[in-house]
Amino acid sequence: MLKYFISTSLMLCFFMGISQDKTIDLQPKDTTVYRQIYGIRAGVDLSRPILSFTDENYTGFEIVGDYRLTHNLYIAAELGNEKKTIEEQLGNNLANDNAGALYNYTTSGNYIKLGVDYNTYGNWYGEYNSIFVGGRFAYSTFDQTLNSYSIFDSDRYWSPNQLVSGSNTPIDFSGLSATWLEAVLGAKVELFANFYLGASVRLGFLITNKEADNFKNLWIPGFNKVTDNSRFGIGYNYSLTYLLPFYKKANKKKKAEEPNEVE
Repeated sequence: MLKYFISTSLMLCFFMGISQDKTIDLQPKDTTVYRQIYGIRAGVDLSRPILSFTDENYTGFEIVGDYRLTHNLYIAAELGNEKKTIEEQLGNNLANDNAGALYNYTTSGNYIKLGVDYNTYGNWYGEYNSIFVGGRFAYSTFDQTLNSYSIFDSDRYWSPNQLVSGSNTPIDFSGLSATWLEAVLGAKVELFANFYLGASVRLGFLITNKEADNFKNLWIPGFNKVTDNSRFGIGYNYSLTYLLPFYKKANKKKKAEEPNEVE
């Protein structure tokens, strides 16, 4: 009997010695897995239908969308159509209402913009708002019609009170195109479940500009007004989009920093 008691005591001492070599972690660990929604967010630009309703010389429509690649990186795109009639005035107050109109033209065409957005805003769990910076490569193909024009005569001897009459016969210029780069700054806020209101401002830099031989591209769909001696243009949009969830993905945990070794 004593023999068995001694053997049992020795085994207990052996296992207690092993267990004392293991450190006990008293710090509670967060085992909760936080999953983020990944999917397509698509909708329309609100500013163009509003402008089409308020301005009889403009019609336009734009579809916007993005797809979430990583926690903060999105693929983004815009696809649109615009038509605008513009009348360039001489800037004087002549008696004839049309005397100051140098030319009247209409530009109509389509455009597409492709690029990425990076979200710089840190959301609480379950939020998907964003303050983003991004970039786009844009391409537009369009036609222009010179509806009418007058001739500017600096001498004004033969027509002191008005411009020299030019032509009211429309002249069409087709097969025009342009490409540009855009820097984008914007924000998107969730109004209610999966619906987002967004706004952005864009600074474009014109890369290529295919023009007609005898009439310049003065306005480009998607780029806006083209100014002399400058390749820059400014645009904006106000979007309403809906998030279509595809799946949820857990965030990657940051590696804990190793404690400094004591020398």
